[in-house]
Amino acid sequence: MRRLFLLWAVALAILLGGNRSTLAAPSYEKGLDEGQALAKRLRTPAPNENSEYKGILEMRDENGQRTRVPIQFATRVNVKDWRAIYETNPAAPKVAHRLVVVHYTNGPNLYLYGKVGLTTTNPGPTELTSDQAAIPFAGSDFWLIDLGLDFLHWPYQRILKTEMRRGRSCRVLESIDPKRIAGGYSRVVSWIDVETDGLIRAEAYDHDSHLLKEFSVGSFKKVKGKWELQDMEIRNDQTDSRTRLEFKLD
Repeated sequence: MRRLFLLWAVALAILLGGNRSTLAAPSYEKGLDEGQALAKRLRTPAPNENSEYKGILEMRDENGQRTRVPIQFATRVNVKDWRAIYETNPAAPKVAHRLVVVHYTNGPNLYLYGKVGLTTTNPGPTELTSDQAAIPFAGSDFWLIDLGLDFLHWPYQRILKTEMRRGRSCRVLESIDPKRIAGGYSRVVSWIDVETDGLIRAEAYDHDSHLLKEFSVGSFKKVKGKWELQDMEIRNDQTDSRTRLEFKLD
């Protein structure tokens, strides 16, 4: 899971807190060059090996009602791609939701999404492109493209500045989707830890450039001598719903 959530898993020092302050603001051209290079570096790594973990998807809707759904995670490393697999495990008779994010080194993600265990006539997962995958995973605030970190594949990437976040020096990366599809994201601003390349925070804006979602990492736990991300949260700024994804680290 460490490599699966490479962009989320940063050093323990992130948790120590700190005041925000601007350190530098690169030129427009330099910001573009550095932004493209950073996005490419972040979307390139694949896990070193297959892995499996369990967790909890905790949702709070706009009315304050909470739902907790067990979830399983897995990674599968293949010759030409690697796959991140998310599957809910709700209590019967509810159906499970299964998402497979197919990551390619030199191309956009592919999404396979559907329900599991309905009937023998279940048609199986639907194949979705990135443009079609701006839909909730299992009713949560996480869209399929959020779990695939799809914004790193957008054609426009620029470093806005270097800034302190939670006591860490971060590159502030602006990613823009020129298609500006209604109902999707048009722009994502993310804070990337300079030392670890870990994603600390991200803000996603809708097609009208209004803030739609806020992503943040939570706490960490030391497992077998290594710090692992224990939870992360996404909040819908327009509905005030939120979803927390917690990993069970043994």
